[in-house]
Amino acid sequence: MLIADDLDKLLDILPEFIQYPLSKHNKKKFLIEIVMDLGRRPEARFPGGPEYLSAVNISWNDLDLCIKKIPQFSNDNRSGIECTLHRISSIKNRKGSIVGLTFRVGRAIFGTISVIRDILYTGKSILLLGKPGVGKTTAIREITRVLADEMQKRVVIIDTSNEIAGDGDIPHPAIGRARRMQVAKPELQHQVMIEAVENHMPEVIIIDEIGTELEAIAARTIAERGVQLVGTAHGNYLYSIIKNPTLSDLIGGIQYVTLGDDEAKRRGSQKSILERKAIPAFQVAIEIHERDSWIIHEKVDHIVDKILQGSVIPLQSRKFNIDGSISIECENSNFTEFIVYNNNIVFNKSRLLSFNLPITKDHLSMNFSDSFDMLNKSKLISKSNELENFILTKLYLYGININQVESVIKDLGLPIVITRDVLQANYILGLRSYVKYNNKIRQIAKSRQIVIYTIHSSSSNNISRSLKQMLNIKKISDISWQQICSNKNFNELDALIETRYAIEKIVLFYSNSVELLPCAYYLRRLQSNLISLYNLKYFTYGKIGYERLIIHPN
Repeated sequence: MLIADDLDKLLDILPEFIQYPLSKHNKKKFLIEIVMDLGRRPEARFPGGPEYLSAVNISWNDLDLCIKKIPQFSNDNRSGIECTLHRISSIKNRKGSIVGLTFRVGRAIFGTISVIRDILYTGKSILLLGKPGVGKTTAIREITRVLADEMQKRVVIIDTSNEIAGDGDIPHPAIGRARRMQVAKPELQHQVMIEAVENHMPEVIIIDEIGTELEAIAARTIAERGVQLVGTAHGNYLYSIIKNPTLSDLIGGIQYVTLGDDEAKRRGSQKSILERKAIPAFQVAIEIHERDSWIIHEKVDHIVDKILQGSVIPLQSRKFNIDGSISIECENSNFTEFIVYNNNIVFNKSRLLSFNLPITKDHLSMNFSDSFDMLNKSKLISKSNELENFILTKLYLYGININQVESVIKDLGLPIVITRDVLQANYILGLRSYVKYNNKIRQIAKSRQIVIYTIHSSSSNNISRSLKQMLNIKKISDISWQQICSNKNFNELDALIETRYAIEKIVLFYSNSVELLPCAYYLRRLQSNLISLYNLKYFTYGKIGYERLIIHPN
């Protein structure tokens, strides 16, 4: 990464007893900010912690010396150095006199957003979240340059405190060809946002530190006009934005909804629930917890809905590695180990989604050995798609509490995912008293050939018994799919996947015989061993060189 910080211009403002130790400091390039408080020792802050710069306390003369070299402070007590990205903030006493200064080092770091470059090209609006000092403004500045220069879009920056493009009338070169609109007073930021859309025809608007209700409303208005937004907000997690009544409008807004008795029974929830009010102004949310580690939410509307429903959400983590590469991992609050393939591809326990959520190729974290080429990678991805097709059973609940069923699924480690769309379900599980008097759900199940399981009461034992019956657990409880797939090549995996799909989706489900594809003897032997574990019968059929197995139900 290329870094431009103009640190010498900032040091020139400081008194000599502060300037000299900083200029010789071995961690100078990591400096975050310098603090000068009246009657205290000057302090430099680094990522590893603060350090005192001198044994001499700051006096009125030291503060006055710095203030004379700084442009006038604005209404928000901020100033800057022209043609740099540094920010200088003041602390005043009750009489209005400045008794403290904070010199924040501003850097243009080129290459910081390579981790989300693919998201920028989608044209979706992006919201960056994180605590102060984590690098949100640095990231949004680099996003601005990429959008304006590399993607050649019309970009306008709403630069309220001159942090993005620097102080002075001429913007810093770090923003590229983007244009900058300055804001006279912070409370007028929302007006300048609307003015930018109405007067300058931008394709993208950049906003730093959305913090008021009017600014959130303005962001929604801009999004509704089809303009791409890139903004930042203070909040460590997406959940903190949901809880914030001022900013919740950015992710669609939250409202209480009272359900009818039938709908509450259908959902298996309480009658009063929280729901999202509208389409979010930002389609992508990025949580920056550390400078080199970002959490990506690519579908904010779906994630917000899952959070409000109390469901487990997938987390996509992207990290910068020391060698300059980028690793993408997906994790969940519940972990499970699935496959270890040939000691080359590892599905880490701490990085896998639980069976509570669908597993797709985008959710799997894979570590490839150097000897693997792109062809082998694409083959493995196709395997993971095939695994997804048969490993998860979609279950629709009627009149049963979702959290209770999810708890049973988690405890038993079952490959079941709960769906709220009955048309997507493989099975329906409901209370007998509810299903008995609901003709509509029985008609849907009959037309879609969905099997309905009913229980007298929603006890854990009844739920557990019905779930096991759905999956034929009694027949396949001894199967260790991980052990079966261990140390197998792609051809062997392909034969095993075909066999298991045929058994679980056709033989056991419809009680029909299945004829497998012709394959070599060593592959048929693997298939026959798997069939035997299900206690099913099979026969070999076909001419020499074209033999294949036929699986029969018991």
